[in-house]
Amino acid sequence: MTTGTRLTLPFRVELERQLRRRRTQVAFGLLAILPIVLAIALAFGGDDAGGASGLIDLATHGGVNFAVFALLMSAGFLLVVVVALFFGDAVASEAAWSSLRYLLTIPIPRTRLLVQKALVAVTLSIAGIAVLVAMSLVVGTIRYGADSLVTPFGDSISFGVALARIALGAAFTAISLLWVAGLASLLSVWTDAPLGAVGGTVMVAILIEILEQITPLGQLRNWLPGHFGWAWTRALAPVIDWQDMVVGTFSSLVYASIFGTLAWWHFRRKDIVS
Repeated sequence: MTTGTRLTLPFRVELERQLRRRRTQVAFGLLAILPIVLAIALAFGGDDAGGASGLIDLATHGGVNFAVFALLMSAGFLLVVVVALFFGDAVASEAAWSSLRYLLTIPIPRTRLLVQKALVAVTLSIAGIAVLVAMSLVVGTIRYGADSLVTPFGDSISFGVALARIALGAAFTAISLLWVAGLASLLSVWTDAPLGAVGGTVMVAILIEILEQITPLGQLRNWLPGHFGWAWTRALAPVIDWQDMVVGTFSSLVYASIFGTLAWWHFRRKDIVS
């Protein structure tokens, strides 16, 4: 790649461009508001659930417990939608706006276009998860205090250590969603309809979640993308169990690599008509 092509579509320019888009602002707004909505819902339900050790009751035990609750509530669907939005909309929206051909004739090499789009989408996805966790900690700490993290098994982890564990959980959540990013990228170069790419990715995620509930599949479920998505909860134990998180990281990276490679292979050969 020549020096000239390296200067096309700079990361900063593309990031600023995506940050100005309404869908990005709405996505970040929803992630920031969610903890407030959850706190209001818990307030209407009461701060205590009769001494039970369930998830809702534990959410009111302090700011870190509330942050764990918020991450649990959002990781299974909301964050999937957000990641699918940032990646699925990346290339398909350019095609829908009839600007993709213009970008490629600047010229921006197709590989560089995909890489820059992916880097910006990764940045937005990580920032979105960070906004959710940070707002949850702020809202939870203000509402419930800076108490130690309490697990359903009665274990207690100090506030400072719990912050590090939540950061680890958020990082693993981001990694576990890489397969969503890869699939959304593939669909984004496959179709000229952003809604189709985003919606298709979400539908696949829902289908996989349904398959996860079919217990007769047994060990076959271990091969499903996202199967280890909840492994980050192992970081909430006094002694971290790394096994499922390591396996989950490897699984997500493999699926993301496969989908990403297919996206690159297809885009390199695609006849751009818009």
